[in-house]
Amino acid sequence: MREKKLSIVIPLYNEEENVNELYNRLKEVLDALPYDYEIIFVDDGSTDRTVEKLEEIAKKDSKVKVVEFARNFGQTPAMMAGMDIASGDVIITMDGDLQNDPVDIPRLLEKIDEGYDVVSGWRKNRKDATVSRKIPSKIANWLIGKLTGVRIHDYGCSLKAYRSNVIKRIRLYGEMHRFIPAVVSTVTSPDKIIEIPVRHHPRKYGKSKYGISRTFKVIVDLFYVWFVKKYMQKPIHFFGGIGLFLLFVGLTFFLYLLSVKLLGNPIGGRPLLVISVMCIIAGLQMLTTGIISEILMRIYYESQQKKPYVIRRVLNGEEN
Repeated sequence: MREKKLSIVIPLYNEEENVNELYNRLKEVLDALPYDYEIIFVDDGSTDRTVEKLEEIAKKDSKVKVVEFARNFGQTPAMMAGMDIASGDVIITMDGDLQNDPVDIPRLLEKIDEGYDVVSGWRKNRKDATVSRKIPSKIANWLIGKLTGVRIHDYGCSLKAYRSNVIKRIRLYGEMHRFIPAVVSTVTSPDKIIEIPVRHHPRKYGKSKYGISRTFKVIVDLFYVWFVKKYMQKPIHFFGGIGLFLLFVGLTFFLYLLSVKLLGNPIGGRPLLVISVMCIIAGLQMLTTGIISEILMRIYYESQQKKPYVIRRVLNGEEN
């Protein structure tokens, strides 16, 4: 494996009972690997003694970095902060509640060594409540795979490994951490994303921070991910397609009513006239929205000097 350094990113929120055991388990696994590493704990505004325990660990271990948020921002910002700070060639994310097992890390690295850009954990024997966690998760995973085209069994598993030069190309907002494989597929081939079964343990201490209400957030966020993946660089195709369809329907109805009017029949009180006018107006609005979206997309790329493509490598030349 050519990667020389690993970065382990762990968001935490009120996990004081789990911190020390998690650190000890990680050290046992990471010290046995032939790579340099760093452990990045991101405290997401904990109200218990999580930060105090992290400070104690950091004082005795220089490989541990602690990021403390000013308040609770959520798991996605915490994960993003850890990734921004990470200096490793491979970034591994995991939960801080001891449900993910550090002993699976070498198996993730084996797949990275095989050439994959993303290795996602699959909690095949998940130790969570069936009604509130497993069933909603299965529905969400099916929807995400169907709409994004990146079909994996367990989007919600935090235990994942990424090549740093791939994951650092994307930005995460809101609660997008659960969609990372789908978002990453916008900068790498889906063939470079693989899933492997990993261990999953019941929670020993503390309470889960998520409930069934998270499923509805997943569904809402999913439509955003689908749009970004499919139409980020060509929004006019989405809005323009709908606009042209509405214009076609509206003009067809209007021409039909015009022919009826020319034959001497009144059309002023017919609902079809209202429908045709609304379709024409809505169609023009969608086309206008598409044009504005295209302009904003170009501003987005050009203002940040981003390119609408990603080069994996260049043979006999220099990569831009």
